[in-house]
Amino acid sequence: MNFQKQQKPTVKVGVVDATKHYSTRTGVIHALEGVSFDVREGELVCVLGPSGCGKTTLLWSMAGLHSLTRGQVLIDGEAVTQPHPQVAMMFQEANLLPWRNLIRNIYLPFEIKRLKPSDYRDRINGLLKRVGLAGFEHKFPRELSGGMQQRASIVRSLAVDPSIMLMDEPFGALDAFTRDEMNLLIQQIWMDTGKTIIFITHNIAEAIFLADRIVVLSPRPGRLSRIFPIDFERPRSIDLVTQPHFIDLLVEIKKSIDHSGGGASVVD
Repeated sequence: MNFQKQQKPTVKVGVVDATKHYSTRTGVIHALEGVSFDVREGELVCVLGPSGCGKTTLLWSMAGLHSLTRGQVLIDGEAVTQPHPQVAMMFQEANLLPWRNLIRNIYLPFEIKRLKPSDYRDRINGLLKRVGLAGFEHKFPRELSGGMQQRASIVRSLAVDPSIMLMDEPFGALDAFTRDEMNLLIQQIWMDTGKTIIFITHNIAEAIFLADRIVVLSPRPGRLSRIFPIDFERPRSIDLVTQPHFIDLLVEIKKSIDHSGGGASVVD
């Protein structure tokens, strides 16, 4: 059963006129221009677009890790001006500290927030079991595969029980088979917990498989090009990617990226 379908359509994250200019030694880079959309509570939204379109810039703004030149990001109606306690972020790399074993890497957010990991022991152990890492608590990152490291990163993000997960192409460096496994895992975690997830990717098939809606950005400067609702039932199996409707939608989204030039629309 789709957890998100049971939720009221409350706006959890609002992006309002997000515009970003970077000043560099060689000039100004115009990364984003006037991007606006909402993410509902419990929704899984993928932000899709070509390399350099400002996807990561947008996500970092949602995380409060840098400011916008114009516009704002709202969480529960309040402007984000610094890292938000409800938000956990996964990056393109697992970013596990090599001198810490797995469990001590998972404890890192607790140390930053000055929380006691012992108060969350049952939650941590449950997450480790769910992602298949029970028994690996004392292994170091060098002893784990890339997929296992990203599983550890998921546990680290979820251990402090955030309401929002921001994921910046977390599986881009994995092989195709491991990536499929990770997408199935994210789907299951989302269905089990009802977290609000915003997932950045440039992989169209991955976005269709995961998302309730896909937000498509134009080439730089990133503008809102189109929003695609995704109506496939959950749970979704990997076989979905071979279905004609899936392939038709993939082609349509690819065309919207290839020909995007601003002017937002929604495909029903």
